[in-house]
Amino acid sequence: MRGIELPAVMGIVNVTPDSFSDGGRFLDAGRAVEHGLELAAAGAAVLDVGGESTRPGSRPVPAGEQVRRVVPVIRRLAAEAPGRVAISVDTTDASVAAAALEVGATVVNDITAGRGDRRMLPLVAEAGAGYVFMHMQGTPATMQDDPRYDDVVAEVGAFLAERRAAAREAGIADEELMADPGLGFGKTVAHNLTLLARLPEVARAAGVPLLVGPSRKGFIGVVSGAPGAPLPVDQREDGTLAAAVWALDHGAAMVRVHDVAPVADAVRLLRALAATEVVAS
Repeated sequence: MRGIELPAVMGIVNVTPDSFSDGGRFLDAGRAVEHGLELAAAGAAVLDVGGESTRPGSRPVPAGEQVRRVVPVIRRLAAEAPGRVAISVDTTDASVAAAALEVGATVVNDITAGRGDRRMLPLVAEAGAGYVFMHMQGTPATMQDDPRYDDVVAEVGAFLAERRAAAREAGIADEELMADPGLGFGKTVAHNLTLLARLPEVARAAGVPLLVGPSRKGFIGVVSGAPGAPLPVDQREDGTLAAAVWALDHGAAMVRVHDVAPVADAVRLLRALAATEVVAS
């Protein structure tokens, strides 16, 4: 996406009462803005503001309520965040995206990849905004009921390639696109681990930079915890950092996380190592 130095970190600003990790903590607009500015200071290049939880089992939030939640936050962040920080709106509804873009957002993060609202891709194209499109099997309400794939890497890669083509056809420039394999969205623990292990294949299929969102996800709790005793959400930061660094070292251009500071530190180290490797060669 234009103006964002990659690799980079996207910080999560949930303006919701029911998100799986931090629901209710930042429902107040003032607190959400304060949190967003803290994430920017910690090194986030993008602040992703969402007014609808997409945790497993969640239900849709009306567009009007999403607008009420996110627009005041985005307006203030766009005015108060450092100039280098981009503001993203996390929504599947084109009317919410339009309201957010009007007050300063420059990126739309859409977990339905344009399938949830046929107006979304033309809107993003007309606005010249950045666009993140994600793979999800089912809907947030159903996605974890019984996810199945013959080959999760091939199927996710093919889906991302198809949605990239749809975005291009709608008029969105390649340099504004980013693909997300959708960790935790209609995937088992094994599916998530396989996507991470074979991330370079997913990146090649997507054909545009990858965004990976491992933050505090259930598979981290399962893998990091004792057998039969997954780590609770508030104890998954070490696993999140490990997954984020792995992703960045295996083809991801951006990672989306709740706790920005340690991941931003890792990004700076990875950049320094890459620069040193180039000089040495």
